[in-house]
Amino acid sequence: MTRALEVTVTADVVSFRNPLYAGVQVGLPCPPPATVAGMLAAVAGGWDQVSPSLRFAAAFTAEGEGVDLETYHPLDGRGRRTSPTPKDRDFMARAVLRVWLVDDLDFWERALRRPVWPLRLGRSQDLAAARSRQVELVEGAGRQGFAIVPDSLTRAGMLLRLPTAVSIDRARTRWDGYRYAGTGSDQVIDTGVCTSVSEADPTGQAVALIDDVHPAYFRSRA
Repeated sequence: MTRALEVTVTADVVSFRNPLYAGVQVGLPCPPPATVAGMLAAVAGGWDQVSPSLRFAAAFTAEGEGVDLETYHPLDGRGRRTSPTPKDRDFMARAVLRVWLVDDLDFWERALRRPVWPLRLGRSQDLAAARSRQVELVEGAGRQGFAIVPDSLTRAGMLLRLPTAVSIDRARTRWDGYRYAGTGSDQVIDTGVCTSVSEADPTGQAVALIDDVHPAYFRSRA
């Protein structure tokens, strides 16, 4: 068995903009790994406090979705302000993000209990709450469910191109392929470990760890 810290993050409203689209507001159905990593770094007090070997698995659900209007303040080609522009914004309601951490459990448990910066999921105004508990992961395959999974592991769900890591100066981004099933998937995938099985849940949730989410990834390739 593998000991892990299971973190459950809840938020009333979340919105994840797809950075592949410029000039329009296109929403993603789940948070990119870089967004989850940034949330963890803020809890710890910055990337300097986080081990470069940070890795985690994640699963995401939301009870509803909608579209509202948000006012943007775009800049022109010279970086000067232009007239405010209203645009549609995709959002999701009553969101739940589950994160599994398998390293530095005591550190993350303390950080989540008393975060340095307020817990936010996605946009800076979308405050969230978190609770954590240590769990035992069991060896074996598990159900894909609502996991955010590297696309090499499954063909089930929507294929997404998501940012995995962003450099400190935000000049470079690492992009990877992922799969996410917004309605859940019963596809069984073998990631090596899954959440505890029971009579009610004989398969368990697959825990697909995502690596190289720390900005140190770019230093190692400079």
